[in-house]
Amino acid sequence: MTGGTWFARFYDGETNRNKRKSLGDYGTLSGHEVFKQAKADAETWAATVESGGELARDMVTVKDACEAYLKDKPNPIAEGVFRRHVYDDPIAKVKLEKLRRHHLRSWRTRLEQAPAMLSRSKKGEKRWKLRAKSTVNRDMVPLRAALGKVIEQGRPGSDAAWQEALLPFRAADKPRDLYLGKGERTKMVNSACDEVRAFVKGMCLLPLRPGALASLKVREFNKRTHSLIIGQEKGKKPRQIVLPKGTADFFAKQVINKASEEAIFSRVNGKAWTKDTWKHPIKEAVVRAGLPEGVSAYTIRHSVITDLVRARLPILTVAQLAGTSVAMIERYYGHLVQEDAVDALASLDL
Repeated sequence: MTGGTWFARFYDGETNRNKRKSLGDYGTLSGHEVFKQAKADAETWAATVESGGELARDMVTVKDACEAYLKDKPNPIAEGVFRRHVYDDPIAKVKLEKLRRHHLRSWRTRLEQAPAMLSRSKKGEKRWKLRAKSTVNRDMVPLRAALGKVIEQGRPGSDAAWQEALLPFRAADKPRDLYLGKGERTKMVNSACDEVRAFVKGMCLLPLRPGALASLKVREFNKRTHSLIIGQEKGKKPRQIVLPKGTADFFAKQVINKASEEAIFSRVNGKAWTKDTWKHPIKEAVVRAGLPEGVSAYTIRHSVITDLVRARLPILTVAQLAGTSVAMIERYYGHLVQEDAVDALASLDL
C-alpha cells in the first residue's frame, strides 16, 4: 500500500483481544522501504503490547521509569525510596518490556526483609528493627506509581499482572497511640540541636507532613498577609493557609537574608531537610528530652492534629490544614470526637 495510512494489528493472548494501531502514512519513504519500515514499527509495537503497555523510546528499564516519574513529579519521598530500594536493586535493570509479576514479588520480598534502622548512638553503633507492614506499604507506592504511568496492568492472575505483586498489606496501619502534650513538644524543641531546632518547632506549630514543611520555599511565605502556600503533595493541589501572628513572626525570622527559591527551613549547608537528614537529629532530641523511644517527626504531626481535633475545630478544617482527607481524620481521630460528644451529651443531664 502506498499513499495511505498503515495499520498494525496484534492479538494479545493475555487479554484475548485484538489491538490495532495507526502507524502513519510514511510519506517520506517509497517502494519497498515503506513496507520494511512499517513491518519494523509493527513488530516493535507488538512487543510493547505483549509487555503490558507502550513505552517511550528512551525508557527501557525500571530505573528509567522511576527517573521519568521523578522528572514529571518531583518528590523527595519517592526519590528517597528509589535511591534506597530500587536503583541498587536487581529490579532496576529489568527491562520494562520483560517485567513480570515474579520480578516484583522478588523485589517485594527483599524490601520486606530489609531492616529499618531504629537508632544510632554517638559511637556509631546502629540498632535495627524489622520493617513494619505499614512501612512496606508506603515504600511500594512510588514504584507502583512510576510503573503505572508507563505500562498497563496485566491480566489478573497471569504473570503479566505485575501490579498484583505490589498490592498493599491490609490493616497494616498501627493505632497512633504515641502522643506528646504541648509541654513535651516544648521540651523536645529545647532539646534539639541548633541546626534542627527551628524545623522541629515548625512541626509543632503546623499540622504538616515533615516532607511538606521541609519543601517550603521562601517565596511561598507572604510576610505582609501572614499567608503560606503549601505546595502540591500526595496528588493534591497547592493550598494556602493564614498563620496566626506568633507563627508568622517565627516564619519571618527563618526567611531573613534568604533568596526566594531557598528552603524556609534549611540546614547549615543551606540545603533543605530530608527524611534521611532530619531522622537522627530528631532521635537525639527525643533521647535528650527523655521522651518515649518511638517518638518521631510524624509523632509531632499526630500530636498537633490531635490537639486541633480536641479543640473542636471542624474535622473538614483540620483535614484542609493537614493536607489530608476527612476520611483519614475520621479514621484515626474520630474517637476523640466521640468522646467530646459523650461529654456534651452528659452536660444535658437534668
